[in-house]
Amino acid sequence: MKSTLGPGLELTRRLSIDRDRTIGFMGEEGRVYGTPHMVRDIEETCRALMLEHGDPGEASVGVHVNVGHTAPTLLGMWVDLTVRVAAVEGRRVRFEVIGRDAVEEICRGEHQRFAVDTAKTIERLKAKAAKAASAA
Repeated sequence: MKSTLGPGLELTRRLSIDRDRTIGFMGEEGRVYGTPHMVRDIEETCRALMLEHGDPGEASVGVHVNVGHTAPTLLGMWVDLTVRVAAVEGRRVRFEVIGRDAVEEICRGEHQRFAVDTAKTIERLKAKAAKAASAA
């Protein structure tokens, strides 16, 4: 990670809540932004901010999510997700997260990511796959 990634740095992404981001178990009239999709969008927003300040060959992985989804957002609305670096502790980056739609705040919480060397991570994954294959 470059030293440019530090507390206070922030990124806001506006997302359209399309059908793929909604849950449908309450029927068509009950389609709203689904929590699993919101968490994915939060992770992707934090990841994008880290990539802007990453070194070549570096990626990040999510290691912790603690977010309250406090209000529904309807199909067709937009959401602004704002992520702010709260702390950088070695390779761990802690983000504060707030989401708002046109009417109200819809989520608030924290997400943590860990900077990793892509090549080393792939080697660890291959080693785990080999262990899993021999255990089967």
